[in-house]
Amino acid sequence: MEYKFDTQLLIEGENLSEDDIHDWIVANIPGDCLLVVGDETVIKLHFHTNVPWKVLEYCASLGEIHDVVVENMMLQAQGLKG
Repeated sequence: MEYKFDTQLLIEGENLSEDDIHDWIVANIPGDCLLVVGDETVIKLHFHTNVPWKVLEYCASLGEIHDVVVENMMLQAQGLKG
């Protein structure tokens, strides 16, 4: 498993762009399985990375973040809580 943390959250803001958020993350944060969906006021983000704090920092710069989930997939694969 190359990327350890499953990172999920909601962003609430104004003039949010799925494409801009997607492109910024791809260009600046290593990871995979990126999903960015929503509209101009609410975005749902899902991303596998080893640096979830960078995702949180970036998303918080765009608006209010909530429903944040960061799970350690390596622990989950071993049958432990992630």
